[in-house]
Amino acid sequence: MNWDQTVDVVVVGSGSGAMVAAIVAHDQGKTVAVLEKADKYGGTSATSGHGVWVPCNRYAKAADDYDDSVAEASLYIKDVTPLDKVPEKLIDRYVEQGPQMIEYLYNNTHLEFVNHPTFPDYFSFAKGAKSGNRSLEPIPMHGNELGDDFYRMQPLHQQLSIYTRINVTQREGQWLLGRQKGWLWKSAKMVMAYCLDISARLKGKRDKRMTAGQAGVGRLRKSMIERNIDLQLNTDVQSLHVDDAGKVIGVKAQLNGKEINIKANDGVVLAAGGFERNQQMREQYLPGPTDISWTAAHGENTGGAILAAMEIGASTSQMDDAWWTTTMLVPGETKGRLVVIEKAQPWGMVVNQGGKRYANEAQNYVDFVKAIYSNYSDEAPTVPSFLVFDSKFRKSFPCGPILTPDVMPDWAIPKAWWHPDFLTKADSLQELAEIAGLDAAGLQAEVEKFNDYAVTGKDLDFQRGDGTYDRTYVSGEVKPNPCLGPLDKPPYYCVKVFPGEMGTMGGMDFNEHAQVLRHDGSVIEGLYTAGNCSAALLPTYPGAGSTLGPSMTFGYLAGMHISGKPA
Repeated sequence: MNWDQTVDVVVVGSGSGAMVAAIVAHDQGKTVAVLEKADKYGGTSATSGHGVWVPCNRYAKAADDYDDSVAEASLYIKDVTPLDKVPEKLIDRYVEQGPQMIEYLYNNTHLEFVNHPTFPDYFSFAKGAKSGNRSLEPIPMHGNELGDDFYRMQPLHQQLSIYTRINVTQREGQWLLGRQKGWLWKSAKMVMAYCLDISARLKGKRDKRMTAGQAGVGRLRKSMIERNIDLQLNTDVQSLHVDDAGKVIGVKAQLNGKEINIKANDGVVLAAGGFERNQQMREQYLPGPTDISWTAAHGENTGGAILAAMEIGASTSQMDDAWWTTTMLVPGETKGRLVVIEKAQPWGMVVNQGGKRYANEAQNYVDFVKAIYSNYSDEAPTVPSFLVFDSKFRKSFPCGPILTPDVMPDWAIPKAWWHPDFLTKADSLQELAEIAGLDAAGLQAEVEKFNDYAVTGKDLDFQRGDGTYDRTYVSGEVKPNPCLGPLDKPPYYCVKVFPGEMGTMGGMDFNEHAQVLRHDGSVIEGLYTAGNCSAALLPTYPGAGSTLGPSMTFGYLAGMHISGKPA
């Protein structure tokens, strides 16, 4: 082989897990090349909210109301995780090493976090569950700290910004979308700060206040720049080179359409995304119906890393599952918008085509989509579903890009949005059902029953509002149950929603060092994995940041082990 480049470690992907692996390996004395398929770095991590769920971390321990332990965290994960899918030893490894990863980043990089004392675990009634202090998000930074590299990063998902321009943190989003106390003053200050950032405005509309995924990836990228770690964009890894002993020794890739071969003296870390943008793989593995257009994920995630590993005998699992969330398809946008906060608010409910509810709309987004599929049938299809709400909801809450009437009255909503495939309006439930394609009698009966539940505060069908997580994004002003409010004030509205996802969760099986395994459980020497191309460690999504927490932790473990210094 005539190698075009030789390094100690090749990292495939440029999300947070990949960057952590690269930084750790470099710090242990290794030369590293980070390869990114797209023309911008950061992947899904950069576009996301960048929550990181790591119990017992240094930031949580500093909270006044901290009350947690490794034993309780382990108990909680095991109580909500199907142990036939995830080995207990990997759960123990994560709970032990997650805080060590956070500590390493605190001491050695620019990535710092803020603790969320009130972001509850998603399964409030499980053993070991906590009402906060387990989820983190990165501290915002300014794009000037990255120089020209700021413009080479994937932009934040449009729904993590005001007017698709002004970036918000997760906590700010919670305040604004839930119209919680102080939201108006906070939003005014953010708009003013955006307008007064003159140097950024002279260069364009993109907000240089980096929050959420921008802040997380940006702080890691700044740490990489200071280390002179090589980042190669437009480099699509096609396959893995393996020696006669079965060890991975490098990669074959396409760089701007030209084949190159890169040797990895010590190993390769596959930390790329899943296969959510590959319709063939979706139809082969995911439950149906499924469609590439429903995803909210990064546009380059076509499963290449998973396929390359499978070609050399890697074992995979959980390929039939994803990090689910309902999405709405806004005309003219290329990614689905997450429908998370909207469906938990009062004066609205989600129904199937028969006009019937089928699940607790305020439960965590992963389980809600699982309910879509488990309740799907030809007689009562739940795909698509319909978020139905009245004028009180419309007046009080944004719904995706549909802002409240004080900012965006109905006449100001783009004409292209008024279509049954996206947004419908009518003066009666009967008319709304006819336009949107719902069973009118079923919808009327369901609204009447739902309105009775709103009066008593008890959802006898699905217990909406009973759990701590259910109430995370609501203001609490509606009584007796802040998640329930009657749909009784016309006009009525309807938004069509789909079973989308933030990313797929199936991929390579791995051990406690992040080494990829064969079907017989043996290790493929020289090959490591982290992120959504690996099998999920927390498949039930126990808390906010259950993807990036394991991705960054096993990126850290891969970087240490590949350097001969296993944690």
